[in-house]
Amino acid sequence: MLPSPGPTASETSVALTDTLHDAHALTAAPVDGRAPVLATEARLDQPAAQVGRAELIATAHGVYEASINGVPATESVLNPGWTVYESRLQVQRFDVTEQVRAGGDDLQLSVLLGRGWWNGDFGFRDAEANYGEENALLGALEITFEDGSTQRLVTDESWSATSSPITHATIYQGQHEDRRLEAGAPQPVRVTEIDRATLIEQTSPLILRHESLRPERIWTSPSGKTVLDFGQNLVGWLRFTVTGPAGTEITLRHAEVLEHEELGTRPLRAAAATDRLILAGDPGGETFEPTLTFHGFRYAEITGWPGELTAENVEAVVVHSELARTGWFESSHAGVNQLISNSVWSQRGNFLAVPTDCPQRDERLGWTGDIAAYAATAAYQFDVNDFLHNWLLDVRAEIQLPPLSFVPFVVPDILKLRKNGSDPFADGEEPQEVPTAIWGDAAVWVAEALWNAYGDLDRLREHYPGMVLHLESVERALSPSGLWDQGFQFGDWLDPDAPPEAAADAKADKAVVATACLIRSARFAAETARLIGEGEDAERWQSLADRTLSAFTAEYVDEDGTIRSDCATVYSLAIAFDLLEPAIREKSAQRLAEVVREAGYKVSTGFAGTPFVTWALSETGHVEDAYRLLLEEGCPSWLYPVSMGATTIWERWDSMLPDGSINPGEMTSFNHYALGAVADWVYQVVLGIRAAEPGYRRIRIQPTPGPGIDWAKGAYDSVAGRIEVSWETSADGFALSVTVPDGIETEVVLPDGARHVVTGGHHTF
Repeated sequence: MLPSPGPTASETSVALTDTLHDAHALTAAPVDGRAPVLATEARLDQPAAQVGRAELIATAHGVYEASINGVPATESVLNPGWTVYESRLQVQRFDVTEQVRAGGDDLQLSVLLGRGWWNGDFGFRDAEANYGEENALLGALEITFEDGSTQRLVTDESWSATSSPITHATIYQGQHEDRRLEAGAPQPVRVTEIDRATLIEQTSPLILRHESLRPERIWTSPSGKTVLDFGQNLVGWLRFTVTGPAGTEITLRHAEVLEHEELGTRPLRAAAATDRLILAGDPGGETFEPTLTFHGFRYAEITGWPGELTAENVEAVVVHSELARTGWFESSHAGVNQLISNSVWSQRGNFLAVPTDCPQRDERLGWTGDIAAYAATAAYQFDVNDFLHNWLLDVRAEIQLPPLSFVPFVVPDILKLRKNGSDPFADGEEPQEVPTAIWGDAAVWVAEALWNAYGDLDRLREHYPGMVLHLESVERALSPSGLWDQGFQFGDWLDPDAPPEAAADAKADKAVVATACLIRSARFAAETARLIGEGEDAERWQSLADRTLSAFTAEYVDEDGTIRSDCATVYSLAIAFDLLEPAIREKSAQRLAEVVREAGYKVSTGFAGTPFVTWALSETGHVEDAYRLLLEEGCPSWLYPVSMGATTIWERWDSMLPDGSINPGEMTSFNHYALGAVADWVYQVVLGIRAAEPGYRRIRIQPTPGPGIDWAKGAYDSVAGRIEVSWETSADGFALSVTVPDGIETEVVLPDGARHVVTGGHHTF
C-alpha cells in the first residue's frame, strides 16, 4: 500500500518539475500509423559493476513501455494509467538498477509509445473523444554510482525514433502487428509540450498481469471457426508463441458470451476487440502479447493458426490494477458462492486504471453511478484505499475544470472532448448540464465507504472538498420547495421493468430517489466536517439535510407509511437512509415486504434500490424475505445469471434471455459490477462482519442466519487485522466461531439478541 500523500499537489508538481527540469517531452510522427519507438544510447561514466542505483522517472501522453538494454523497466503495463490528464498526469519511478548493471558499460534505453486513453478515440456513439492528437514521452534515467557520483539521461533532441511492427493499437479496436516490417533508419524526434504543472507522483496502484488461464475447451463453431472457452469472463489479452511461414495472418476475436454457438459480439457495439499478427517466419517462434490494448472476454475465436491449436498453445492473461484481496466468503449455497465469485471477478476486470462500468464495449469509462452503488462491496473484497482515493482526487479535479461545476457522469470526463457534432447520450437525453443523484453522490458515498473501511482521517480531509463541490451544485439545482425534483436524473437506472431501450423508465419516482440521496450525502458531509474541525460547515450541511428531510416527508411520505411511487426502491432508500419516524418506518417496512412478496421475490430494483433492498428488509425484521429475495433464481434475480452460467455480474438482470439469446437492448454488458452491490449485505449480514467504528477500530460480529443457507464462513483482512467468522445452524441450534485482532474490542451479537464483548483472539458461541 502506498503511504498517505505528504506534499500538496502543487508541491508535488514543483518537485517533479525540478526532477525533470532538463528533460523535454518528445514525440515522433508515426510512419504508416505504426507505433513509434523512441530510443537513446550512452556509455556509462563508470563500469556497470559500480552502479549503486538506477531509477527511471517517466510519464507520457498515451501509454509507454520502457526497456533498458532490452529488458523491460517494469512489470507494470499501460503506464501511466488514466487520470484527469488536464490537471493530474502521474509520473512513475522504477528501480532499474539490475537492468542497467546487466547491460555492461554501454546503455540502451528504448520506449514504445502507444495511444492508450490519451487519443484512442474513446466514447460510444461515435464520440471519438481524445485529449490531443499526438503522443509524447517525458522522462529521465538517473544513475548513482557506488562513489556517490551521478549520471543522467533525459528525453531530449538527441533521441531518435524508429517504427515498431505495431500497425494499429487502440483499447477499443485491438492491436495489429506485422512482424515482416523493418524498423527503418532512425529518424529525428520532435520536441513537444507536456504541462509540468499537471505532473504528480504515482498515486494509483500500477496495472499488472496477475495470472493466466488456459482454455478449458476448444471446438469448431457451426460457421467453421475455432473457438476457445477460458471458463471465466476476464479482462486482459491472449498470449502465445507460434511458428509459421512468413505472411501467415492470425486473427483473434473476443467476446464475453456465445450466441447460437458463435461469438456474441453485438454487445461490443463499435469496439472490434480484434488483434492480428502477421508472422515474419522466424523458425525459432514468435511471441505475441498485445499489451497496448485490453479486452473483456471469456471466449476467443482464432483464425489462421498454422497447424493444430491445443490448450497448451495459448493462454489468457488477467490484467488489472494492483489490488490485494481482503475479503472471502463461502456458504452452503453454491449459487450464492458463485454470485460472490462473480462480484470479485467483475471488480477485478473493472478496476483497471479507473473504476469502469464495463471492460469490453466502446465505453470502459469511469461511470460515477456504478461505483457509488458498489464502493462498500469493493472495499470488502480488495484493498481499494489507494485506488479509489486516487479516483476521488480525479473527481475533485474534474469538478474544478471550467466550465464544469458538478460531478460529471464519468470521471475522467473524456466525453466532454467528443468530436464536434457527436452525441454520446441516449435518445431524448440532453448532455449533462446539471448534477445527478447517485452519479454525483459518488463524491460523497465513495469517500464514506473508504472512511468506514480504512478510517483514514487525512484522506477523508482530502475528499471533503469534492463533497462540498457536489452539494453546492445540488443546492443550486433544488426547486423552491427544497426538493430535488427538476433537471435530468438517471433515477433507478435499469429497473428490470423498464423496457430494454429506455433504461431510465423506472417505477421509482426520480425526485423521491434524488431527494433521498441528497439527505444521505448532506448528513455524511456534516459528519465529515465535524471530524475535520469545520464546525460551521457541519452546521451548514446538517441544516441542509434537516430541511430536505422535512420537505421529503411532507411531499412524499403518507401517514400510513406509503411513499410516492410505492415500489421497492423508494421504501428501501427511505429505510436504509433513516428518513422515517419510527412508527412510519414500521409501516413502510411492512409495505416493502409486501411489495417484495407480490413480486414473487424477483428483484424489482435498479441501480438506486439494489444496494439497499436486502438491508431495508433485514434491518426491519424481515430476514426471511431478504433471504428469499437473495436466493430466488427466476428472472430477474441475482441468481438467475448464475443459473445461466455467468462468471461475472451482468449489467442487466436479463442481459441474456432464458432462451440463450442476448438482450435486444443496445446497452448490455456481461461484466458490470453495480448490481452485485448486494454482496456488501452478504458480507455484513449473512457472514456478519461489520465495522463498529471506522477503520475497524471496534468490530461488530452479527451474523443473521436465514432460510436456505445452513452455514457460512469467511474472512476480512481489515486495517486493524484479520477477522474470521464461521457459523452453522443445525437441529442442535446455532454455533459461531470468531477470530478477531488482538487489542480490538469486538461486540458479538447472536441471532437471539444476546450480546458479548470480547477483545482479540478466538472465541466460540
